[in-house]
Amino acid sequence: MKMDLSFKHIKQDLPASIVVFFVALPLCLGIALASGAPLFSGIIAGIVGGIVVGMASGSRLGVSGPAAGLAVIVFDAIATLGSWELFLCAVVLAGVFQIALGYLRAGFVAYFFPTSVITGMLTGIGLLIILKQLPYLLGWHADFLGEQAFQQFNGENTFSAITHAISQISLPALLISAFSLALLVVWDKYLTPKHKIFQLIQGPIVVVLLGIVFTVILNQASAPLSVDQLVSLPVISSFTDLTNEMAFPAFEQMFSLDVLTVAAVMAIVASIETLLSVEATDKLDPQRNTTPTNRELKAQGLGNIFSGLLGGLPVTQVIVRSSANIAFGARSKLSAIMHGFFLLIAVVAIGGLLNLIPLASLAAVLIIVGYKLAKPATFSVMYRAGWEQFLPFMATIIVMLVTDLLSGVIAGLAVSVFFTLKHSYKNSFHFRDTVENQNDLETHHIVLAEEVSFFNKPSILKKLNSLPENSKVILDFTNSKSVAFDVIELVKDFSAKAHHRNISVETVALKH
Repeated sequence: MKMDLSFKHIKQDLPASIVVFFVALPLCLGIALASGAPLFSGIIAGIVGGIVVGMASGSRLGVSGPAAGLAVIVFDAIATLGSWELFLCAVVLAGVFQIALGYLRAGFVAYFFPTSVITGMLTGIGLLIILKQLPYLLGWHADFLGEQAFQQFNGENTFSAITHAISQISLPALLISAFSLALLVVWDKYLTPKHKIFQLIQGPIVVVLLGIVFTVILNQASAPLSVDQLVSLPVISSFTDLTNEMAFPAFEQMFSLDVLTVAAVMAIVASIETLLSVEATDKLDPQRNTTPTNRELKAQGLGNIFSGLLGGLPVTQVIVRSSANIAFGARSKLSAIMHGFFLLIAVVAIGGLLNLIPLASLAAVLIIVGYKLAKPATFSVMYRAGWEQFLPFMATIIVMLVTDLLSGVIAGLAVSVFFTLKHSYKNSFHFRDTVENQNDLETHHIVLAEEVSFFNKPSILKKLNSLPENSKVILDFTNSKSVAFDVIELVKDFSAKAHHRNISVETVALKH
């Protein structure tokens, strides 16, 4: 796999990578917590997702790391396998399976996601980010940071968590978040267009640094934020501490049925999430670059092998981090790679300092990202595009908000398929009917299209059944390169019973 690494856009990539680092840090920890895995495993996955996957990937702006969508699968898998070390073996095997999928060119699946569904997914993610961050904004630890499912691990759901947070507002956290949001809006809308310095120094970086200052001031004033309101990174003070935090896979049972099953499930789900993120990221990319999907599967597989070997969670390309990367100006894959190095430096050098970051500050950053994904104008654009675009778009969003990401995508696809089937049934493109009078006999000449699939069967049957008695029909397949078996059987059945209505059936160029 090619590295295709360039430092051409480092002025844009460096500040974006720092923002992504601040976003990724608590997400890595939160997803590890939700997965029932060691906290450090989330950081390892983030480092590997940034450095290893970033170098191997063909995506310019995609960022990889542990994904919230896999948290439940990981939690159940650890319980099923009975040990963390055995689970790590499954992660390695999942990586091998993904590389195999890449070589088998399974990445083509990404091209079957309609634009309406991808747009709905991005908008739904944006709304989810906003709704999920509101409790942190108010100073209440809702659940793990990065949660996307409607039903949360702590027994709350998306909306009840907000209600709970409103009843327990923390004034210091609220002041920090309000100041952070105001600064981010002013920075983006008024300061950035004024001078290049505000483009180089991203608003979220300033917000996080000021958040640390607020934490120190509150500590000095004997009114500290609670531990739940701050980043909680394991502090590494020596090489021994680092090695103690790491775990390694147990390969003794790597080919057991349970391990292979877990590996296969993780490989499939992680690949689907990656392909969805690839399509979404390419759509957000201002340059509209196209990511080679098969290469991406191989890169993710390589990442999972490294992550599993080093004691990390499974990795995928992640929409939230990728969106933040794009929103704050990244121009190349260097941003994703550098964010991985920043995670590594954070672990071994400045863990204590980073634990002073208020979650309210990070929530403000994420809410800005969410708003950029779910702008009100998007709804207007999709509505004007017509019901066939708007309904799959809305179905994706609504189901995502009340279930999870994959369920929302499936719902959107189902609505899109419905419209496709409807078109296949009604669209006259599939055959052209000309009526002639030959020897006082009404003759219907039906010319079939190039591709005649089983989707066309209902409309063809309806047309044949509508033919008048005492007539003739010519079914012309001269232009048809492919005819579904179902349609051939339909023609045979109709020909067999057409004499009851005194209808003569002639077929042209139909290959049985």
